[in-house]
Amino acid sequence: MRYWFTLCLILVWWDLGSISGQRPIVPETYYTEEHLSDLRDEVRELFYHAYNGYLNYAYPLDELQPLTCRGIDTWGSYSLTLIDALSTLAVLGNHTEFRRVVNVLSELSFDSDINVSVFETNIRIVGGLLSAHLLSHRTGINLEPGWPCNGPLLRLAEDVAKRLLPAFNSSTGMPYGTVNLRHGVPPNETPVTCTAGVGTFIIEFGVLSRLTQNPEYEAVAMKALKALWEHRSGIGLVGNHINVETGQWIATDAGIGAAIDSYYEYLVKGSALLSRPELMEMFLHYLDGINRYMRKDDWYFWVTMTKGTVSLPVFQNLEAYWPGVLSTIGKTSDAMKSILNYHQVLKHLGFVPEMYDVQQREVRPQREGYPLRPEFIESLMFLYRATMDKNLLAMGEDVLRAIQHSTRTPCGYATVKDTRDHRLEDRMESFFLAETTKYLFLLFDSDNFIHGDGMSGKPHRVASRSCMLDTGAYIFNTEAHPMDAGALDCCHGPTDRDIWQKVWFPKESFETSPSDSYDDVTSFLSSPSIETCKKTAWQSFLWVKHPLQCSASLSASKSWSGKRRKSSNFSLMTCEAAPFMQRFCVGGEVCDI
Repeated sequence: MRYWFTLCLILVWWDLGSISGQRPIVPETYYTEEHLSDLRDEVRELFYHAYNGYLNYAYPLDELQPLTCRGIDTWGSYSLTLIDALSTLAVLGNHTEFRRVVNVLSELSFDSDINVSVFETNIRIVGGLLSAHLLSHRTGINLEPGWPCNGPLLRLAEDVAKRLLPAFNSSTGMPYGTVNLRHGVPPNETPVTCTAGVGTFIIEFGVLSRLTQNPEYEAVAMKALKALWEHRSGIGLVGNHINVETGQWIATDAGIGAAIDSYYEYLVKGSALLSRPELMEMFLHYLDGINRYMRKDDWYFWVTMTKGTVSLPVFQNLEAYWPGVLSTIGKTSDAMKSILNYHQVLKHLGFVPEMYDVQQREVRPQREGYPLRPEFIESLMFLYRATMDKNLLAMGEDVLRAIQHSTRTPCGYATVKDTRDHRLEDRMESFFLAETTKYLFLLFDSDNFIHGDGMSGKPHRVASRSCMLDTGAYIFNTEAHPMDAGALDCCHGPTDRDIWQKVWFPKESFETSPSDSYDDVTSFLSSPSIETCKKTAWQSFLWVKHPLQCSASLSASKSWSGKRRKSSNFSLMTCEAAPFMQRFCVGGEVCDI
């Protein structure tokens, strides 16, 4: 969810018109395992056609130009597509190529005198390296002692993150949009940054802090999030561009799409990954305003952040992530209504364009392209995992057919320059291999390890801490790089001794080591005497089913609607994924929504 633009501040009054999509009917017997296997094979071949095209014609440059079969540097001259594709190789099960790429990347240096986007470098490079680090135990790589708290990819990710840290040295704590990898923020850098560029760090920086036991990364990400929260309008909305030095909003249109999108996404996912319920509380507050002012017949329009009046009645491709976010918090009915709207646009044009005028039912001028974006497919995957509705598989196949029919070239897949006539442009963004192909494959592969149901896992121990890997509790960053939440417990939080002392001697004091201490953080386990575990609202998100043996904390089951509760040091790893494979619920993570 990227590529933003400053929206024109135009007030438009209209008679609401919407596309009333008839829900497609797919017979229950249509998507057999044989059919799904064929679709997986097709997506796998699609990925390797693009991946091999990049290796043959573009590497070591950032991206492939698929019409001329050449390479080009775009975001930083650091072999971007190779890093972005790495986690997809693991998802596809190609461990041999994964290991080869890791060896190549181990020689990579980011000590370069170049200016880079803080946002893009974080989600693609830091996120890609962290995800590959956490997935490496599945691929036959020789792990360093102390993994996942050690490792070459982790060190590389931290090196990049350290080079991004100077961006956060503003008077508000909100980051600048550009840094030089060697010298920090450029002297004449604008202080104006988009909202997503401020609020899209908590996943990568949170994971980095907990793996390295260095709280600085998570702290700066949280400070930026809280600064945005404090600058929301009186009706609970945020604009799309802000001055990070003064806190003044420069562009005051509010929406769920370009320039804002992943801010909302990271509130939900960051809350789950890091067990920070205050982030979910922020999201739910925003959700009230979004539904009150932006939602019109299951479309979400741009409005003024102070009054909530509609300023731009359009649908953007980047907004297509929203049904996926809604499905992760259990709002599948609302999610399905919007995904049907978006699917009608796809059926009308063949692709979802960058911007579609809902009132006029036509593509907006200058925003008619489709750069092989993943957001619609992402929502299909999450929504299908929540509902198992086979109509969503049919929608995914529609996307696959369109990509294969109109964008394939001899050496890759090309951006659609105009969705009205399907003319192509000579670019294949790295997110096509990081996100689009990955989400398509996962949509058709219900047995993938990413979809684990929590009933099994791999116990792992580092020094005095234990964790459970591969339970299915993967959280995707906005570049579709999966982070295994369970791995964080091996490097962060209470030790095994602390946990057992709290379980069996609950009246005695419980303390964490200084390196594990964060602001507003407490840790505790519930009493093992309660026989049932409260089913959490996160279940559809993490796909973890909770057995009857798991206990629940009464204090943890309270609603967020009252006084804010403190978050837990534990990842959101309930029951089967708890330390020692004991089925205890972790207090602070079970919430009524």
